[in-house]
Amino acid sequence: MRMRSSSSNNNNRPLPGFVQVRGAREHNLKNVTLDIPRDALVVFTGVSGSGKSSLAFGTLYAEAQRRYLESVSPYARRLFHQMPVPDVDDITGLPPAVALQQQRGSPTTRSSVGSVSTLSNSLRMLYSRAGDYPAGQQLLYAESFSPNTPEGACSECHGLGRVYQVTEASMVPDDTLTIRERAVAAWPTAWHGQNLRDILTTLGYDVDTPWRALPKKDRDWILFTDEQPTAPVYAGFTPGEVKEALKRRATPSYQGTFTGARKYVLQTFATTESASMKKRVARYMVSSPCPLCKGKRLRRESLSVTFAGLDIAEMGRLPLARLAALLRPHADGSAARNARAAALHPEKLIVTRRIAEDVVARLNVLEDLGLGYLALERSTPTLSPGELQRLRLATQVRSNLFGVVYVLDEPSAGLHPADTEALLTALAQLKASGNSLFVVEHALDVIAHADWIVDVGPAAGEAGGHVLYSGPPAGLEQVEASQTRRYLFAKDKPALRQPRQPTDWLRLEGVTRNNLHRLDCAFPLGVLTGVTGVSGSGKSSLVSQVLVELVAAALGHELEAGPDQGEGEGAGEALEQAAQTPLEGRIVQGLAGIKRLVRVDQRPIGRTPRSNLATYTGLFDHVRQLFAATDTARARRYDAGRFSFNVAKGRCEHCAGEGFVMVELLFLPSVYAPCPTCGGARYNANTLEVRYQDKNIAEVLALNVDAAARFFAHESAVARSLEMLREVGLGYLRLGQPATELSGGEAQRIKLATELQRAARGNMLYVLDEPSTGLHPADVDKLVVQLDRLVEAGNTVIVVEHTMRIVAACDWVIDIGPEAGEAGGKIVACGPPRQLARASGSRSAPYLARFFDKSASI
Repeated sequence: MRMRSSSSNNNNRPLPGFVQVRGAREHNLKNVTLDIPRDALVVFTGVSGSGKSSLAFGTLYAEAQRRYLESVSPYARRLFHQMPVPDVDDITGLPPAVALQQQRGSPTTRSSVGSVSTLSNSLRMLYSRAGDYPAGQQLLYAESFSPNTPEGACSECHGLGRVYQVTEASMVPDDTLTIRERAVAAWPTAWHGQNLRDILTTLGYDVDTPWRALPKKDRDWILFTDEQPTAPVYAGFTPGEVKEALKRRATPSYQGTFTGARKYVLQTFATTESASMKKRVARYMVSSPCPLCKGKRLRRESLSVTFAGLDIAEMGRLPLARLAALLRPHADGSAARNARAAALHPEKLIVTRRIAEDVVARLNVLEDLGLGYLALERSTPTLSPGELQRLRLATQVRSNLFGVVYVLDEPSAGLHPADTEALLTALAQLKASGNSLFVVEHALDVIAHADWIVDVGPAAGEAGGHVLYSGPPAGLEQVEASQTRRYLFAKDKPALRQPRQPTDWLRLEGVTRNNLHRLDCAFPLGVLTGVTGVSGSGKSSLVSQVLVELVAAALGHELEAGPDQGEGEGAGEALEQAAQTPLEGRIVQGLAGIKRLVRVDQRPIGRTPRSNLATYTGLFDHVRQLFAATDTARARRYDAGRFSFNVAKGRCEHCAGEGFVMVELLFLPSVYAPCPTCGGARYNANTLEVRYQDKNIAEVLALNVDAAARFFAHESAVARSLEMLREVGLGYLRLGQPATELSGGEAQRIKLATELQRAARGNMLYVLDEPSTGLHPADVDKLVVQLDRLVEAGNTVIVVEHTMRIVAACDWVIDIGPEAGEAGGKIVACGPPRQLARASGSRSAPYLARFFDKSASI
């Protein structure tokens, strides 16, 4: 496919002011050759999966990093996360690069907004050198104001701010049950739990009396003892038969060792490598604020030092906008202390002003990027990828680097259109400082501000990887094959139907969480509802937290996020969940219209390459059964398990089913090479000899969804799953594509496709938080079709969303605001989209109005 470009250079001579790429073949790129200007805002566009990120990150940034690391010492290289060497013939004119990618925050609750932005370091120095100390207390160094150091951490909670206990109430939620009926819910299920109950019978404890009727001495020993006695177990015997067997000294089934319930919970949480086991036992741990530091995480000596009347923990809880307002008088000198104090401690005034000036300048950038509602103590696991990327962007804006290429991955993700203007201002500052900006982006408002557009396509996966256009934005309008062109220069608005009428209302009262205070809210049932508002206004607090928790509690089941819900909660996440704000609010109407709750979120569908699209959706089970039913497999007595690369009998022994081996090169990036035994197929030779319609199991996993749909067209169980994946725009993904290679948006759409297969049951509540993240407008249109299908099947869909294209297609809109943080948390307006587009005081209304105003552009 021929590339259109306004900077062609037939002689291949270096172009001044341009980065020249020759023969890029990373992932699905088709031998791409193009020239990109430096000192400009260059936006890479194209449908999801077209190859934009492969060009911007996998090729340009990876090569820039490789060149930089060649200039540092071999030892220093080992400290970097090194990207693979890109598959490209040559790149000239490429400056050093800094990547700001979409990624989840650190899983540890000790990582925070303050640590990512480094503002916490400055505040610690401020308190150390310019704080007000109690009389007689000696100077504390900055380390003493950090909960992550031995000098600063509270001795009781070790800097966590909370203590975790295991209580009788948490381990025995229903005391009307007997031990045999699993009254001790904290004990393991299946055989292990039965073993513990059998040991108790041998030890003479009553396992058939309701727990509440047992003597307190017995209950305490069973739950809290640290003893681990060994006793004979007579499996399947009644208590009476056990007594007789003990008298006769009969040979037992085996010797069993007893473990108290508390000891089991704490040991399992501390030592298990299973994420699902860790998550399970965390349910029986009760979290409460540390009694010594009152949740402030620091030693008393550190908390006794104040500045502006606040200790450092209290200052860390202020929204950044309020923190900036508090420090501005100290930065400009207007808060200088009285003459006597100035004479006694002139150095304090100098230190205060210098630190405050630096902190306020950095806080101003964070406010400009729409992050003024965050607090320094906010932990990074609770931040969206977009918020985290903007935090890092703010640090770069203040760094004043010159001549650098910044490569950004959808910086507008998680941003309301009103906040995008501030983002563009920050990008303009970086460009004005003499830097280049290479931005992968889907937001039309950002694309419209580009100096140069590189449009990749025309479709996704193997049907993409071509540069359709490279040049100033205006020229893209002439490129017929471009999907981006249809939306960027759209003259016609999308066809919007009449809003559907709700079947009932789900009413919430007294909702209190984060910036929501005693809020009453009603969600229509049986329709598609959009919840919008500026970043930080309280949308996710209302929908993804309180609404989900209230409905789950009322239905009496755990939160569902699809088949993967049980996988992937780390220790930090599990403890963070346990420490969440108590649930405040109640459902007063509409619960009868909901049978099941499903969250379709952007968490990974798996954390290792062994989890993939085929295994998650369940279609791989059907595929393996088809292989097991072939004549060859039946003759060899191969069952379906033989065709799993996670089972020893079928997989390649050399790579244990991974398909590749890692070659450690010490000072160079590790190289992942195809397994020399199976050639990357993951299976052993005998397994690969079995063929279904002339393909072995490895060749089937290598098919993309589109090709697999044709291959399995006559197998209804497989074909339905594949059709759902195609309809949510994932036809380009391979069946065996590892979960680790999927974006958050792709993972969310896989979950949505999985749910669509069983959507006919009706009366289900689907909650999606920003499902348009990572989606091109063309893919957004496909998403809306699928959300409508869920509604037409008799379900309720609620989406938290910033993309006005989706909001305009909703039946009902709830606008939260009017601003972020403390200035938000209220319902500004609600109603059908056309009505809300005219609402005064709504920050969303002007952007929504574009879809109903014939003269406005989208």
